[in-house]
Amino acid sequence: MRILKKLLVRIILLIVAAGILCGSVVAVLGYLMYRDALKEQSLENKVAEVQADPSYTPLADLPEIYLDAVVAVEDHRFEQHCGIDIIAIARAAWNNIKFWSLREGGSTITQQLAKNLYFTQERSFIRKAAEVFMAFRLEQTYSKDEILELYVNSIYFGDGYYCVRDASAGYFGKEPADMTDDEATLLAGIPNAPSVYSLTANPDLAAQRQQYVLQQMVKYGYLGEEEAAAILQN
Repeated sequence: MRILKKLLVRIILLIVAAGILCGSVVAVLGYLMYRDALKEQSLENKVAEVQADPSYTPLADLPEIYLDAVVAVEDHRFEQHCGIDIIAIARAAWNNIKFWSLREGGSTITQQLAKNLYFTQERSFIRKAAEVFMAFRLEQTYSKDEILELYVNSIYFGDGYYCVRDASAGYFGKEPADMTDDEATLLAGIPNAPSVYSLTANPDLAAQRQQYVLQQMVKYGYLGEEEAAAILQN
């Protein structure tokens, strides 16, 4: 029995050591990917490109309910974290281990912005590590408002719309500032899976996603239950 216990301890230690080694390798390779991305184009130049787009929309020209909806559904701890959400990452890691695949990433708004600016949609641990380094850089360089503004101006909404203004014009025929509460909360749910929640391809699924957005807004105090219900009735 004592021999079996010792063997079990050794196996556990080997697994832990292997995990630490693999994690270290991924972190180093991720850092190299991050460094190479910045060498190719600086963060300041990349951001300037986004801001130079004619469709770029400042936060001041966006409905507050839209911004609240985005934060509630995508990253409700956005104002508190430093670029990564440890709680979300731990939850995603547990689910990935359970299913033995990279199903979830626990990405914050800042991480998603980092990915949109520099990296592909490929799911890999190395790319994820590079994304984390870039998220830290973004948080060190820009304010939360600037990050959120860049985010909504660089995410994909389906149907060829790559920013909030184009999506608002394409789906509703209006400027973002003129969106109704119903339209704003509907639009906020699309970027999670643009091909799935596209208003032209899958309006019913988009409506289901909107219900989830409103539930999150109620959960995190952005709306009351009656307010959320009223939006759905309009």
